[in-house]
Amino acid sequence: MEMKEPGERGSKKSQCSVAVFSPQLATIFLILNFTHFRHFKLEILNSMKYYVLAGEASGDLHASNLIKEIHQIDPKAQFRGFGGDLMEKVGMTVLKHYRDMAFMGIVPVIMNIRTIKKNFQFCEQDLLAFKPDVLILVDYPGFNLRMARFAKAHGIKTFYYISPKVWAWKEKRVHRILKYVDEMFTILPFETEFFAKYNYPVNYVGNPLPDAILESKREPDFTKLWSENKLLQKPILALLPGSRKGEISVLLPTMIKAAQAFPEYQIVIAGAPNMGLEFYQPYMNGLEVPILWGKTYEILTHSRVAIVSSGTAVLETAIMNVPQVVVYQLTPNWLFIFLKKFFLKTRFVTLVNIILGREAIVELIQADFTLKKVVHELQRIINDPENEKRMLNDYKDMMVKLGEPGASKRAARLMVEKLKR
Repeated sequence: MEMKEPGERGSKKSQCSVAVFSPQLATIFLILNFTHFRHFKLEILNSMKYYVLAGEASGDLHASNLIKEIHQIDPKAQFRGFGGDLMEKVGMTVLKHYRDMAFMGIVPVIMNIRTIKKNFQFCEQDLLAFKPDVLILVDYPGFNLRMARFAKAHGIKTFYYISPKVWAWKEKRVHRILKYVDEMFTILPFETEFFAKYNYPVNYVGNPLPDAILESKREPDFTKLWSENKLLQKPILALLPGSRKGEISVLLPTMIKAAQAFPEYQIVIAGAPNMGLEFYQPYMNGLEVPILWGKTYEILTHSRVAIVSSGTAVLETAIMNVPQVVVYQLTPNWLFIFLKKFFLKTRFVTLVNIILGREAIVELIQADFTLKKVVHELQRIINDPENEKRMLNDYKDMMVKLGEPGASKRAARLMVEKLKR
């Protein structure tokens, strides 16, 4: 009688069964399935909760692009906080709109102190209830640095995206940043060196504005912009009077009067998203000037020249290669002189000039903001090709200093990586 080896017994079906349940293969099977389960579990655990605070239109823009990039890495991420329409569009639950928080100047702050206090209390309570993995602060230091202190006291990790301009004024705020902010993500090249003086390493990600402008949906056809908004077929002189009630009410009347000195141009106002027509009308000198909302980049695309309120819009206008006159006037002049003498740390006010370290754009600030001077500077741009050429060349130098594109993507990747550690 022929003897069979153990592995030869039975049918092919039984042989397969023995193979599947052999100790070695069973062990491999368990390891593979455990690894798969572990990765699945990690994927769930790594979906983070973010509480984001932005108190201005520019913060809304940059925070929305940051949120969009984080979603690319972590599609299940949850976002909640204070901000604006753009942040809401990319999936964040917006509890307070920045238009209800934009109090600027001593008098408005004093008059709205109760509202400001309520905003703090509401934010603190909601932050604790949400239990985020991280609090992300976007500029807006008056509100955000206080929230950084609160978060630190309650063990909540804090990231700051777009540093307060402590290198320009109120440098003492640096010590609060060192104490309460876990990671700083900066957007200006010289900020790394500034914070290094305090032995505080930062994450320089580059400036997000060029990306935001390039990705914006702009209408390249002037004819369409003209027909849809009933504009005159003239070159555009754009007015960007800011996004806060206080600055618009002070700047816009003089801006319009200066623009009227150039009847060969179509005046167009870039409307703030949080302000309606009824707000602008008292400051328009009885004129019917077109106001376009949500089309700042479209306006600048087709503008010959612009009058711009000092702030983020100056940098946007420069990136879009539009010659400009920068203006600002808000606080009483004696107070500005006092602040400039004892607190302001930079020669210039506008970011374009600060980045370049020289005057590329004339700054008509406070007492220099007069109708006569604004008209004069507009004439120098419009009637002097060499002056215009110099300004546009300065813009090119500035773009080199701003660094490579992809700032929002780099910031998002770094934040997620640091949270996973």
